[in-house]
Amino acid sequence: MEKIVLEAQVRNQTGKKVKFLRKEGLIPAVIYGREIETLPISLKKRETTLLFNKISSSTILTINVDGKEHATLVREVQRDYIKNELLHIDIQAISVKEKLRTHVSLTLVGKAPVLENFDALIVSGIDQIEVECLPQDLVDTIEVDVSSLAEIGSAIYVKDLPKLANVEILTDLEELVAVANAVKEEVEPVAEEVVSEEGAAVEPEVIEKGKIEEPEEE
Repeated sequence: MEKIVLEAQVRNQTGKKVKFLRKEGLIPAVIYGREIETLPISLKKRETTLLFNKISSSTILTINVDGKEHATLVREVQRDYIKNELLHIDIQAISVKEKLRTHVSLTLVGKAPVLENFDALIVSGIDQIEVECLPQDLVDTIEVDVSSLAEIGSAIYVKDLPKLANVEILTDLEELVAVANAVKEEVEPVAEEVVSEEGAAVEPEVIEKGKIEEPEEE
């Protein structure tokens, strides 16, 4: 896995004072872990935002804090969804010698024959699974080949995912990942035919909305 390094600095501002960091183009964050004392840090906003648009929850980040590197996983991100800005990041320091638990994203790839042979669509189930492994065996994403979906009702479950060396899947193996469903046809409503007492069809009366004009007196 490619080593991704993010530069950081120790910060002294905490609580409400962190708003001044954001005005300076910095994002407050904290590193925590079993073998490290909780460490408040700040990250460059632009650099961090661009990076976070490319990584997943299973990407191992190397945080360089004033010259000292920490292997980490991002655990929680607070965002301002209106302004589309990162507000605060919780980062867990990990040990390369200890197994960890995290979630790995699933990405649908390939071409499903059912899309060409039938009027169908591919419906996604879960988009990530929980795994346990050593950091060096962790992957950013698992590609799920949908070429096996050949008929309506064909499905892919967690148990059908490709096996990863030294990685234990903790998610229920019967969880649905993707299924081929038939497209429901929209049925246009049909106006009911009105029949007279003599059995002949009668045109429905059209009632116009608005002011009804009174007939003019002669």
